[in-house]
Amino acid sequence: MASDDLPIRGELVIPGEELVEQTSTSGGPGGQHANKTSTRVTLRWSVAESAVLGPRQRARLLEKLASRLTNAGELIVHVHDSRSQSANRETARSRLAELVREALHRPKPRRRTRPSRAARERRITEKKRRGATKKARGRVEDE
Repeated sequence: MASDDLPIRGELVIPGEELVEQTSTSGGPGGQHANKTSTRVTLRWSVAESAVLGPRQRARLLEKLASRLTNAGELIVHVHDSRSQSANRETARSRLAELVREALHRPKPRRRTRPSRAARERRITEKKRRGATKKARGRVEDE
């Protein structure tokens, strides 16, 4: 279990009790150090069962993170970038927070706009000029 709460944004904070942390040995090269020490950190958080999420937040996270969630609705982050377990733990926590932050972000809705009359006239004038240039490239007829 991870002990510290994980702040996401504003008033949304994931309690440490909801985060499950596991350590294991990292794969790949590294010799004796990699084979002996558990530096890989796996951080799990159950989006489906979290008590801190409102219904809209939960639905948005389940939709946006669907490809990253397990069948049980858990978000899992694996980190084995560093040789240090504590550095990997901090990286895993920041990655999980960033994933949740990005998934909860609502983009500002686009307001439809219309081009001004002058802009439309400039566009038509430019199209006519371009058409005339292309027409001038045609075959020259002998008289």
